[in-house]
Amino acid sequence: MKDKNSMKILVVEPGKHPYEKEIKGELKEMQEIVGGTIQAVYPFPEKIGLICNDEGIILGLPFNRKIEEDYGIFGTFFICGLGRKSFASLPEKLVDKYRRRFYSPQIYTASGVYNVPPERYRMLMEKRGNVA
Repeated sequence: MKDKNSMKILVVEPGKHPYEKEIKGELKEMQEIVGGTIQAVYPFPEKIGLICNDEGIILGLPFNRKIEEDYGIFGTFFICGLGRKSFASLPEKLVDKYRRRFYSPQIYTASGVYNVPPERYRMLMEKRGNVA
């Protein structure tokens, strides 16, 4: 039986395609997904939150995805819905929309941000000496 407090999220890791995950919605579990303290940002028009590591860039986490023209996320993040008082399941119609939006892994270079396939991402990170 499905736990009434569980929620469906879309996880976006650096170098990978997004995937759905069912979580209990507990703070510790969210922190484990992003690898540290969480920060919620709301860059999209829908009632959804982007949950990321509050110190991703400071900790040197790998660049993940460009969100806006001059704003990117470092490290793993996830997208969830917003309930009345807390985070909630990402609505089904938005799962596909954001899976498509974040489908291609991205790399950040001095000349810009580029979409790359996961295999190419891994190869580039190995060349840079980063573990992907």
